[in-house]
Amino acid sequence: MSTETNINLQEEWKPSKNPWLITAALMLAVFIFAIDGTIANVALPHMAGSFSSSHDESTWVLTSYLIASGIVIPMVDWFSKVFGRKNFLLISIVLFTVASMLCGMANSLFQMVLFRILQGVGGGGIIPIAQAVLLESFPKEKRPAAMSVFSLGVLLAPIIGPVVGGWITDNWTWPWIFYINIPFGIAAIIACHEILEDPPYASKQENVKTDGLGFLFLSTWLITLQIVLDKGNNADWFNSTWVCWTFTVSVIAGILFFISQLTNKDSLIDLKVFRDKNFLNGTIILVIINLILYAALAILPQFLQTMLGYTAFLSGFSMMPRGLGCLVSVLICAAISDYVDNRILVAVGLIFIGLGGLVFGFLNLQISTINILFPNFLYGLGMGFAMIPLITLSNNTLTNAQLTNASGVQNMLKNIGGAVGTSFVATAISRFSQVHQHYLVDNLVETNSVYITKLQALASALTQYAHPTVASYMAQNTLYNQMVQQATLLAYMDAFRIFGILALVVIPLLFFIDGNVPLKKAQKTNNKH
Repeated sequence: MSTETNINLQEEWKPSKNPWLITAALMLAVFIFAIDGTIANVALPHMAGSFSSSHDESTWVLTSYLIASGIVIPMVDWFSKVFGRKNFLLISIVLFTVASMLCGMANSLFQMVLFRILQGVGGGGIIPIAQAVLLESFPKEKRPAAMSVFSLGVLLAPIIGPVVGGWITDNWTWPWIFYINIPFGIAAIIACHEILEDPPYASKQENVKTDGLGFLFLSTWLITLQIVLDKGNNADWFNSTWVCWTFTVSVIAGILFFISQLTNKDSLIDLKVFRDKNFLNGTIILVIINLILYAALAILPQFLQTMLGYTAFLSGFSMMPRGLGCLVSVLICAAISDYVDNRILVAVGLIFIGLGGLVFGFLNLQISTINILFPNFLYGLGMGFAMIPLITLSNNTLTNAQLTNASGVQNMLKNIGGAVGTSFVATAISRFSQVHQHYLVDNLVETNSVYITKLQALASALTQYAHPTVASYMAQNTLYNQMVQQATLLAYMDAFRIFGILALVVIPLLFFIDGNVPLKKAQKTNNKH
């Protein structure tokens, strides 16, 4: 059979079940995996207390999950050939559900990180398989609608995660943020088992060779990279010998991984998809968006709880406008995608994300709730406008047989982007606050009349409760703490501004993507001829 004939057969295959029924089954699995990327964000202080660990150590609960799934994602195509794609998806959901139960039972930080890794391994195949199945189940003209539903789940779940996690943490206990996955996981297993089917090119194959060397390089690259990102700041980065060595190992392993994938005939992933300029540039933009999404979701609850005194639930609830903005943009995209080039929608989305970051960059400690809700709504609008058409554009010029591999590669890089963003922003807050503190402390000197006036007034007020010497010390300590608080606030502002600028900087990449011909415009052109 010729290659052209084989490709035609791949394109002609259609599922026997209704595509929307397939979508419903897949979205159950997608939602519980995506929501677990952020549901633990607001519960981190509670976990840190339960495990007697620091906040920096507790962030491993988030990043270990993302990195573990990132290691599995590029192997999705290989696992699909070994087990059959449907069977591998069912194995993934079962493992994810069991790991969720174990996470709720964890009684130490080591156990929690271990079970989160297991959970990430189980969930790693869910998103790329779901994306590939949906793209091949619908004809190309209906793919934007399918991707709207898919992206709505992928976008809404991380946004709803902190809200659900906050409510459960405040009203029950943090283990229930994991136990809640169990009934939904069982439902997803039953639905996918009854509804999904494998096309000929995604069925179980015989004599599938293993790229063990590629897997070793991939695991070494991502694990060492995450260790450097998570622990580098505490070790003073490259002033530490072990950080230099670990980073060197990570770089070498990353280079060897990509070389092995280019030279090995039986590689884990097929890098030829990057020859497609739509896929290449679309993936770069999606990685940046994911970095911004997870980084912002990691620090905003922390800001609200530590700086403004919000409860876990209120800090999560304050991000609900993201979900509303995302829903609005999804509905708009569905209504106008037939009339508008998708690149325009992506550009509008990136502008909204940029504006949301820049608005957050003007925070202060006397803000009202609306100052949190409005930029979150802008973020939500931007995510919906940007990600939905971008997933369609980046995969639109690939064949059905390439979709499973392409989805795996794309989602691996998106997960790495999310993990890097989560780690980077923790470091950025720490370093930026040190920089601002270095400059602000110069104001706490005897030659500053404003400082001396405030110090004397505060000390005078405290003398009715303590000895004058003690009152003077308490006044100095109070003003110093206020200075540290302001330095930390400025660090958060800097981080959000970086996110805003980053979203705007990648807009020119859209010029290198071939846009879709709007369906209605094409119909009008055909009618004229």
